[in-house]
Amino acid sequence: MFVTARPVRAALGAVCALVMAAGCSASDDSGPDDGLITVTTMRGAFLQPTEIGPAWAAPQQSASPQQMVSFCGGTSAPPQAPPGAELVSSSASDEGEKGAQTLQQTALVFADTASAEAGHALLRAVADQCPASSEVPATVTADRNEPAYTEKLEVRDLNEGAWSGFVIIRHKLYEAAHPGTAETAVAVLRTRNVVLVDTYAIYRLNNASPSPAFESDWKRLVGSVVQRVG
Repeated sequence: MFVTARPVRAALGAVCALVMAAGCSASDDSGPDDGLITVTTMRGAFLQPTEIGPAWAAPQQSASPQQMVSFCGGTSAPPQAPPGAELVSSSASDEGEKGAQTLQQTALVFADTASAEAGHALLRAVADQCPASSEVPATVTADRNEPAYTEKLEVRDLNEGAWSGFVIIRHKLYEAAHPGTAETAVAVLRTRNVVLVDTYAIYRLNNASPSPAFESDWKRLVGSVVQRVG
């Protein structure tokens, strides 16, 4: 089951007006300390591969630092970054014979709190339009070979200290002929002038059971970053 893009565009159009009204000037690391969080602070707060685990490493090919991750999963495209945000990101992965784990950390740094609030509302509008379930046929292209799967999705409110927002939880189950699972948590949290988009995913091959540590792992990774910022 898929939803059309029209309701999403309508929601985005309404929230975009708020973003533009709040102001779209870029963030700057210079200037007096007015309680705002800088790009440098967020870059320093990101977890490094060696801090996550001994098998983690920076990927050889990273996604564009200016590109968001997919919210709705399935075949949906990632949302556009809200206007006025300066993006900084970091990626890490742990790949093995039985599966893989990935972590994508992205900070949207705005010029002021009002702009960050409006940008966060824009991303929540995207999440609220995601379908609760989708079925995707097998995909075979020159650079991709993925079996058919069903994906379930839920959106939960999330609070971590001074940070508040939501998390999108996706559970992907592949067809029986190619057993495997993929679980993804996209946490979107805001404090002051920053919106953090922290995405953790774990893939299991030849195993149709979900990862028992998925819930605790994504919470630990998100919590580690926000605690560094405060």
